[in-house]
Parts: sequence; structure tokens; C-alpha cells
Amino acid sequence: MIKSVESDASAVPEQMYSPGADERQLTKRSIVAGCLLGGVISCMNIYMGLKIGWSFGGSLIAAILGFGLFMALGRSLSVLECNITQTSGSAAGTMASAAGLLAAVPAMSLLGFEIPVPGLLLWGLSVAYLGVFFAVPLRRQMIEVDRLRFPTGTATAETILAMFAKAQEAVDKARALLWAGALAGAFTLITYFAPQLEMPPAQWLGVPALAAAAAWGFRIYFGPMLFGAGILIGPRVGASLALGAIVSWGLLGPWVQANGWAPGEVMSYTDGPRGWLLWPGVAIMVSEALTALALNWRTFVRTFRGHRILGSSESGSGRIPTAWWRNGLAAAAVGTIAAAWFLFDIPPHLTLLALVLSFALAAVAVRSTGETDINPVGGMGKVTQLAYGGLAPGSIGTNLMAAAITGAGASQAADMMQDLKTGRLLGASPRRQFIAQLWGIAAGVLFCVPAYLLVTAAYPLGGEQLPAPAAFSWKAMAELLTQGLGSLPPHAEAAVAAGCAFGALLAILRRIPALAPFLPSGLAVGIAFIVQAFYSLVIFFGSLALVAWQRISPSSAKKLSFAIASGLVAGEGLFGIFKAAMTLLGVPTL
Repeated sequence: MIKSVESDASAVPEQMYSPGADERQLTKRSIVAGCLLGGVISCMNIYMGLKIGWSFGGSLIAAILGFGLFMALGRSLSVLECNITQTSGSAAGTMASAAGLLAAVPAMSLLGFEIPVPGLLLWGLSVAYLGVFFAVPLRRQMIEVDRLRFPTGTATAETILAMFAKAQEAVDKARALLWAGALAGAFTLITYFAPQLEMPPAQWLGVPALAAAAAWGFRIYFGPMLFGAGILIGPRVGASLALGAIVSWGLLGPWVQANGWAPGEVMSYTDGPRGWLLWPGVAIMVSEALTALALNWRTFVRTFRGHRILGSSESGSGRIPTAWWRNGLAAAAVGTIAAAWFLFDIPPHLTLLALVLSFALAAVAVRSTGETDINPVGGMGKVTQLAYGGLAPGSIGTNLMAAAITGAGASQAADMMQDLKTGRLLGASPRRQFIAQLWGIAAGVLFCVPAYLLVTAAYPLGGEQLPAPAAFSWKAMAELLTQGLGSLPPHAEAAVAAGCAFGALLAILRRIPALAPFLPSGLAVGIAFIVQAFYSLVIFFGSLALVAWQRISPSSAKKLSFAIASGLVAGEGLFGIFKAAMTLLGVPTL
């Protein structure tokens, strides 16, 4: 994502590029390249999302690598082919999140519920296709009538045109991304055989105070993925993570243990500080998300008042036929209802209600993304959890998976609209982009589901390798809504209340433009309460590296920071899956 901006239709060009009448667009090679690149990105997002609760879109990475790949092979690539590559790559890359593999599905696993592989594939395909079919009827209003900016989609169009204008610079970016990925991947594989290189034991340092701090997660950790993530997310979010780590693991956790409220081992979820800190962290995240959603009530009004929500103004061969998305939406809905019933025992009428709610909230998420580049998918899921807390008060599974339907619809619809915005600016055919999105979603599921199964088989959820903060957040919310305050550990009510107040205050103060740049991210602070401190600190150090790089060499930072950071994230993410496979195979370490 790029910096949030307000929508200004008059400042958004209708089209940046005029393609030739016979310019190549939907070709086999562009689809294959996008699906393969997006599939790799989806695997990267599985590994990273289960570590820190975040995932990144694949449009820019797919565009840069796709362009660089064809240049390296000596093949000419058209602007519209590059757009198809990024479209299918983006659709595939977002599947880790859209299929619920970072939150709802691992949350169910934490509750002891195992989903069979065919069921997981059916679930992932059904809920992810909901989003893309939701996006099609919303396209006319959001892109053509309101001409919302969709900052990431606009930036992707600008990047594609810049690459064709400065081909060598694009090749340099692709080369930097690949080199960074290769180095991160090599380091990841080496640390399998010598794990001390990744996290040196505290006793190596010979300082008793550092050994004591290590027990609370303040350890030295060399993680290319998290360092690269810090470069991507920037100093505000990085500093928010560091702040959350210091407050939770450095101050609140020791105080709670000393008072006997969480007397167990530090990292115990049952009776230790880690299980206690989970609750105020979740409270901060949920409160900020819901308050921000409530404060944006005008977005709800603009979405549904005085506009023609459904329809398309496209004509001729570029138009997406109404039958395509209507029949596709019906098939995805039937698949979702069947999967929810047979896998999770959710009655069809409750799933149908979730589908209706999903479309309504997807429309809001699309508008919010178009205006601010912020997809409030966390808030959307929590709205559904709150609703189903009353409709199905005794079923944690219904609460989680109904929210997963809403989250998938909102997430995928907004991400797909970014791609359709890119296509609009480049003069692409919506029908051909739609086909590319369908292929990309299928490829993403086929990549990320096996990656999820492999990683979670090798490492326990909630362990040092896979903290799964998003899953613990969703699980905690479901338990609270279905079991009441009895699910809280001793004396945690006050911490939850304080967390709610803090998160709400952040959302309110962020409405003041002069204060907004200096306020911490509630999501980041809350995540820092859940993951061990060293995760947050490495991301923070990555964000500091970006600041230093921008001051030392602004031009090279602007040119290469995204590529190098993406390479670090992708390298460890991809080779981390190989590392998990070696763990399962019992390959001996040194």
C-alpha cells in the first residue's frame, strides 16, 4: 500500500495510455507468468502472515518480475500483457489472506478442528471467488462514475508505464529483487543447519541482564523477511511495533507475573504472561478497527445512497457479460454454503445471511480502498463476529467461519478493484482482466493451500516459528463472544477495557490531520502484544534502515527500496517452506 490520500475525481486521469488496436493483451504467456509469480507470492504470504499477521499484495512484484523476466529472455512484452501478468499475479498472491489461511482457518486448528484437504480447497476457492464476483457489479459506480483514485491501482499503472519508458531501470529493479531474494533464501537454508546463526543464544553474549531480557523475548534475531517487511511498512508502523513490544513484554508482562496474575512460564498461553497479554493486544486491534469503521459512516452512506451500485457501461468485446458474474456468484455461493455446512456444521440460512452481509460490507471496503487505500477487512470481520455472537451464541466455529466469509469477500473485492482500476488507466479490456483474475485465484489456491499444510505440519501454531497473531486474535474474539467474560484470565478485564479505550482514542485522534502522522498504529501495537518482542524489533530496525537509506541516498532508496525489501520477504518466505519440508523429512542439522 502507498500513503493514504483523499479521493479527488478531478485529479484522477481517465486513461494514462492508449493501446494500439492490435496490441497483445490476454496471452498464454502473460497468464502463466502471472499465475506462477502470484503463486510464489501467496506462499511467501503464508509464511509471513503466520509469523506477523500481515500479508502484502502481489501486483507490483508481479509487474516488475514479469517485465524483467521477459526482458531477460529477450522477448518483447506489451503494456497490456504486463497488466495481465500483474492482474493474475495479484489475484494469486492475495489468496493466503482471502482463503482465511492466516486467521480463521488456523484459529479453527487452534481449537482442535482439522479441515480435510479437499474441504480446504473447496472452501478457499468458494470464498475467494465471492470477492471477484462482488467486484464486477461494483466496478461501474466506483471506477467510472465516482472515479475513485484507488492509490495502489493508480501506482501500479504508473509503474508499468515507467518500466516501459525506462526499461533498464525496470531490469535493475528486477535484478535487485532477485539478488535480495537469493541472499535471503540462502541465509534461510543455512540457518536450518546452524540455527544459532538466526538467533544466537543469549549466553553467547555473556551479559546476565541480556539473558534475563531474552526470557521475555528481547533476543537477537536475524530475519531477512521481517527486516524487509520493516522497509516496506515504514517508520510509523515499525515504531508502533517497538512501542508495543516494550510496553507489553518489557513492562506489563513482568508486572503481571510479579503480581501472581499469570504465574506460569513466560511463553505459556494457559497460565503465563503470554496468554494474559493476548487480551489487551486483541482489545487494541479490535477497538481501533471498529471505531475507525464507525467514524467512516459517511463511506457507508455514499456507498448505498443515490447511486446505481450494479451494472456496467462497457460495451462490445471488452464488457464483462452479466451472465458471467451472476452465474459465477451463484456457483461460489452454493460452494460456500455447502462447504460451511459439511465442514463446520453452519446451517445454510446462517451462511446465506453471511453472504448478504459480505456483499454489503464488500461494497464499503471497495469504497474505502478507493478513497484512502485502506481496506478495513479487520473491522469487517469483527462486525460479522459481533453479529453472530448474538445469532449463534454457543458456536465458536460458526462465529469464526461466518466472519471468514465476510473477510474474504471484502478483502478480495477491494484487491480486485485495484487491478480493474489499473486496467482502466491503461485502456485494458475488463473482460480479459476478469478472466486473468479467475485464473489467478485458482493458481493461488493450488499454491497456498499445500504451503499452509506443509508449514503448519512442520511447526506448531503459536510456537516460536509461527506465532500466528491474526489467528489468536480471531480465536480470542470468538471465545469472548461465545463464552463471555469467563474466557478471560484473572484480572484481565481492566486491561481489556484500557486496550479498548486506547484503540478507540487512536482512531478518534487520527481524524485530526495534524496529529495523524505522529500517532502509532493500533494494529501494530496490538500485534506486538501477541508475537514475541524480537519479531517487532527486527521490523523496527528495518524501518530505521529505510530512514537512514533515504537520508544517505534518496534517489537509490526511491528506486530500489521496494525491490530489495520485496526480495528479502520473498526469499525467506519461499525458502522457509523448503526449510519446513526439511524439518518434516528429518534432515539432520549441525
